[in-house]
Amino acid sequence: MARTREDRTAAVGRPTWWASTWRYVLAAVLSVSTWVIVVVGAADWPAPHLAVMWLLVGDPVLGLVSFVLIRWRHRRPAPVALVLTAFSSVSIVSTGPASWIMGSIASHRRWRLLALVVPLSLVAGLVQEKVGLNDSGLPMWATILFGMLVAGILVATGYAMGSQRELVDSYRSRAETAEREQRARVAQAQAAERTRIAREMHDVLAHRISLVAMHASTLSYRTDLSEEDRATAARSIEENAQRALSDLRAVLGVLRDPTQPTDAAPEPPQPGIHDLAALVEEEASGGMRVRLSNRVEDEMPAATGRTAYRIVQEALTNVRKHAPGTTVTVDLAGTPEDGLVVAVRNAAPVGPVRRTPLPASGLGLLGLAERAALAGGRISHGVDATGGYSVRAWIPWAP
Repeated sequence: MARTREDRTAAVGRPTWWASTWRYVLAAVLSVSTWVIVVVGAADWPAPHLAVMWLLVGDPVLGLVSFVLIRWRHRRPAPVALVLTAFSSVSIVSTGPASWIMGSIASHRRWRLLALVVPLSLVAGLVQEKVGLNDSGLPMWATILFGMLVAGILVATGYAMGSQRELVDSYRSRAETAEREQRARVAQAQAAERTRIAREMHDVLAHRISLVAMHASTLSYRTDLSEEDRATAARSIEENAQRALSDLRAVLGVLRDPTQPTDAAPEPPQPGIHDLAALVEEEASGGMRVRLSNRVEDEMPAATGRTAYRIVQEALTNVRKHAPGTTVTVDLAGTPEDGLVVAVRNAAPVGPVRRTPLPASGLGLLGLAERAALAGGRISHGVDATGGYSVRAWIPWAP
């Protein structure tokens, strides 16, 4: 969240230790040097002289009080400015803090207060001459002109320092905003990558694990299987479990740090449109009655083929989970001009359906819709007029 103007004002109102130190030193040099010059000039004054006594005792004490009060210039700028200006009319040592507070008011753009303090500072300078503390011997108009010149320098210096401070603060605010935006972009990219990995893991593992669950259910449900059939089912479970592990390693390979050395084999290429025949054959060998009709003759981009493969894979997995034993047709058709149409339909079940005991995640069809949308396509699914279930997707030829 960006800092407000009040936050920035409060931040610049709390100077660092070094910023406060050099200001104190500069004000002290101005006050002490002016006081010493006046004290040296006072050696020619007749004695006893009350002004000399005040200059040597009262003036330094009031000056020390001024240096203490200047600490509250940000919390109580108006009272501190008025008191220090009043002190400077009878105290040479208070000149440094009085000049400091004028520059501070200008740096913070307190123009109304500055319009009151500048005339009062001119009056304070005239009062110093009248009481005999700092008699320059100049005519009154020259004294006023000199006071206006000094006040103008102080106001201009304070304004310039305030502008520089605001500029630095704006740069800092921009840097903080850029850093926050960069963190947000990184977090967004990480979230997108996690979503992509989760989608790949779901598409890959749901297919393999559902095959394992189907064969395991067959072994536990069918008591009339021969030893050969049981061995075939057991081998199928073993093969699909091993393939699931291999697919899991391939998907998790994207998480491997590329800067770390590894002896692992390179990741296999992602499946595409040419792998659908093997997928359908694998399903058929597992007992599903599935038929593939591929009327695509032109070579399609790898991304489009991968999306079509994942859609068919997830649709067949859902058939196995929710409508086992039904007839399934997989139809692919399309051209570079019209795009690719993927249709997977299973017939209506005949009689009661014994569902495979697999947990329903509810994310399969959502993942398919997201895949199709990312590829620039669309997908629809639902029960048709004959009671069967169909999934139909259109994907642009070149995403």
